[in-house]
Amino acid sequence: MSEQVIKVNHLSKAFGKHVVLRDIDFSVSTGDVTCIIGSSGSGKSTLLRCLNLLETPTTGEILYHGENIADAHTDAPAYRAKVGMVFQSFNLFNNMSVLKNCMIGQIKVMKKDAESAKASALAYLEKVGMAPYINAKPRQLSGGQKQRVAIARALAMEPEVLLFDEPTSALDPQMVGEVLDVMKQLASEGLTMIIVTHEMAFARDVSNRVVYMADGVIEESGDPAQIFTNPQNQKTKEFLSRFMRG
Repeated sequence: MSEQVIKVNHLSKAFGKHVVLRDIDFSVSTGDVTCIIGSSGSGKSTLLRCLNLLETPTTGEILYHGENIADAHTDAPAYRAKVGMVFQSFNLFNNMSVLKNCMIGQIKVMKKDAESAKASALAYLEKVGMAPYINAKPRQLSGGQKQRVAIARALAMEPEVLLFDEPTSALDPQMVGEVLDVMKQLASEGLTMIIVTHEMAFARDVSNRVVYMADGVIEESGDPAQIFTNPQNQKTKEFLSRFMRG
C-alpha cells in the first residue's frame, strides 16, 4: 500500500471578504498522478499555491508526512525543495543560462557544490530533451522549451511531489504536446504529481485520480474513467459536457 504524502484537512482561503477555497479535504499518496480540473476562478491554482506555501491558508491544515506545514515555523524553502512547483509562466531567471537556471536552487537550497549541481542539472536537461540548449538564455527559447527547462529545474531539486499549475496554458498549441510528453514520462516513472490542467484528454488518460472543483469547493473526485464517463455531480456533468462539445 502506498504511503500518504500530503493530506489537507478543512482548508479554507480568503482574500479579505472574498472566500476562494472552502473546507477542502484532499490527500495524495506516493505515485499518485492527481489532475485538478474546473473552470477558471474555481480555486484550483489557489489550492496549489497553498500546497506550495506561496499562499497561507486562512484555516485548516496541510499535513506533509503527518506534519502540519501550514504552521508558521515551517522552513518554506526546504519544504519547497521536496514539494516543487512548475508554473504557467515558467518563472525562469532571464539573466541566467539554461544550465545556471537548473543549478542555482541546488546550490542555494540544497547546499550542493557547483560540480555536483552541474552534473544533476545536465542529467535532467537531457531527460527533458533540452541538453543542446544549456548555454541559451530563456529569451532565446520557445515557450515549450522554457517549460521543459522549468520542469528540469524542478526535478533537479529531487522533489518527492511535483505540482504543475496549468503548465501548458501559456503555450502555442503546437508546443503543448512536447510538454505533455515529458509529464507522461514522469508519470510512467512513478513521480507523485498534482496537476491543475485544462488538458482533459491528459487528465483522463494519464492521471489515476481526477478532482473537479467549482466555486472554491471540491464537487467530485474519483477514478478518471468514472469521472469522465459517469460523473455523479450535476456541476461535473455540465462542465464535462461543455468540454466534450469543445
